[in-house]
Amino acid sequence: MIVDSAVYRQGERLPVDCNVHDYDALRAAAEGGEHDFVWVGLFEPDEHELDDIATAFGLHPLAVEDAVHAHQRPKLELYEGNLFMTIKTLWYVDEDDAVETGEINLFIGEDFVITVRHGHGSELKQARHELEARQAVLSHGPSAVVYAVCDTVVDAYLEVLEELQIDVDQVEESVFSEKRTNDSARIYTLKRELAEVRRAVLPLREPMRRFTVGAVPGIPVEAGPFFRDVGDHLAVAAESIETLDSLLSSAFEAHVAGIQVQQNNDMRKISAGAALLLLPTLIAGVYGMNFDHMPELRWQLGYLWALFLMVGSSVALWAWFKKSGWM
Repeated sequence: MIVDSAVYRQGERLPVDCNVHDYDALRAAAEGGEHDFVWVGLFEPDEHELDDIATAFGLHPLAVEDAVHAHQRPKLELYEGNLFMTIKTLWYVDEDDAVETGEINLFIGEDFVITVRHGHGSELKQARHELEARQAVLSHGPSAVVYAVCDTVVDAYLEVLEELQIDVDQVEESVFSEKRTNDSARIYTLKRELAEVRRAVLPLREPMRRFTVGAVPGIPVEAGPFFRDVGDHLAVAAESIETLDSLLSSAFEAHVAGIQVQQNNDMRKISAGAALLLLPTLIAGVYGMNFDHMPELRWQLGYLWALFLMVGSSVALWAWFKKSGWM
């Protein structure tokens, strides 16, 4: 469905007396100036809606197909004078330690921008309002919309990474605590979510670089500083991904090492407990053989002596194990 459509001239929104689906009238209203353009925003449109827009704006069918079905990797492509760009959106679900993904597809022409959003991340309504309040930026034309969308999406990346940082800190605290914990499942989940973030962030760096140096038709060199700022944020996000991934790998190794140490401690305690039972059993076995010719067999204090040996040897072993840290 169409969320909003508007015509902009010199950085200001023009009142247009036509239906939001009257694309011909919208384009006609945007023919008055050099940087006049139409911005049509859609949310999860069906194939019929996009076909109508494709006919009105001359969009390439392959790009339209990608926008309908979504699930594309971030990319920037040139189709017959129009740009087609795909950006992955991210948002964080704290209850599940999960990063959910969506997608924004942009069709960029000389006098129009069409944004097609899938999923509930990075809503563009607020971005449109903030951009409309910055007349100097919006006066650059369609490139201003591309900047605003990219900036909104990348800022959401940083917010997601801040949430993941909190989760990683919790995992580290749990791994190095004295309690016995099972953190391997959560570490795996967080590494999987980081991989999802990586798939959104890393492919987007090349389009931002091209925008920065003015190597993309329709994106003027004057817009380079704005995209450079977005590129800097992307670089921060990429560094955060690698840092968090490294911390999780180290936490997993520490978790495995901790399990091994716990198992060694358990085996030492089991061995010490077995040794405490072994000596009394040995003494009882010797004195229980009942041979006729055996020292102290007829001794009246032999029973007490055997008990003393059992208790005394067990106490001596216990003290030695305690001193050695086995108990």
